[in-house]
Amino acid sequence: MKITDIRIGMLRVPLKTPFKTALRTVDTVEDIVVMIHTDSGHVGYGEAAATAVITGDTHGSMIEAIRTCIRPRLVGADIADLNRNTCVVQTALERNFSAKAAVEIALYDLFGQLYGAPLYKLLGGGDPVITTDITISVDYIDKMVADSLGAVERGFESLKIKVGKDIGVDIERVKAIHAAVEGRALLRLDANQGWTAKQAVYAMQALEDAGVRLELLEQPVKAQDIQGLKYVTDRVHTPVMADESVFGPTEVIDLIKMHAADIINIKLMKTGGLSNAIRIADIAALYGVECMIGCMIETSISVAAAVHLAVAKADVITKVDLDGPSLCQYDPVDGGVIFNESEISIIDAPGLGIREVRGLEMLPG
Repeated sequence: MKITDIRIGMLRVPLKTPFKTALRTVDTVEDIVVMIHTDSGHVGYGEAAATAVITGDTHGSMIEAIRTCIRPRLVGADIADLNRNTCVVQTALERNFSAKAAVEIALYDLFGQLYGAPLYKLLGGGDPVITTDITISVDYIDKMVADSLGAVERGFESLKIKVGKDIGVDIERVKAIHAAVEGRALLRLDANQGWTAKQAVYAMQALEDAGVRLELLEQPVKAQDIQGLKYVTDRVHTPVMADESVFGPTEVIDLIKMHAADIINIKLMKTGGLSNAIRIADIAALYGVECMIGCMIETSISVAAAVHLAVAKADVITKVDLDGPSLCQYDPVDGGVIFNESEISIIDAPGLGIREVRGLEMLPG
């Protein structure tokens, strides 16, 4: 099975409600989709989100990176040479992590198709059913409480609460949500780099003193402020998770050695795909550090790859934040993984199991 072409399309899916964080507001998924074609007629699917405020990737940069730097190096390659192919992707150009992720996801999809097995089985096996949290966007307190109660009624047992806009209001937001859902759902707090280190300690001590118990605090400070992240980790009881502060394996090793965070958030759009995500999970396992698997605003194409990884690495990936497809008004994918509110299950099909992507706008060239 050899690669004959790599084609790119654009996929747009409206969200049920706007997705609001301390960094941005999004109302529609607008992702590029990569299709790797082979001489056997098999097609591998990948997807990438343009998240310029986090990864630096835009639609234009991703398309150009794939067309001019990655595609020429992969056409003619044998799908069986997975390690070589992922190395080609990773060394084709610097950074451009989301573009690399889209191509890698499609390569792994084809690798599973080549051997006639779901990807998770080739990555180590596991139980093909996992449970995700759901995001509660930052908003007025009453709206966030209502959204939280609605999520609990739909069966979600973990809520990811977005904060980071105003420290005083943030504290009241969390207190109100905790009071409304206490005993019915775990709360994960995500500041999206919106606080300083001292603000984070102040907020967390205020919440802890008020009896609010949180499962974790995610990325309270700016991505580059590793010392600030450690400052918070050293001073609060709630486990602290690094997200934007860690993209690749080397950063993970440095962060773990510094004891700058308790948990690592793995996202394929940050790692450049599955190969480095696997390395991060294995490194974390060696050090006895838990991981979460997360996503950007993505559909079930790329999230399917994250689900397969989470299943195969369930010993270290203990927390799941793969609610992107659940936030969409509809699922444009036929096949792949099945989203039923908080439960995500993998169908028994080769690779990612994707049969078709509806509403795809093919791009010229």
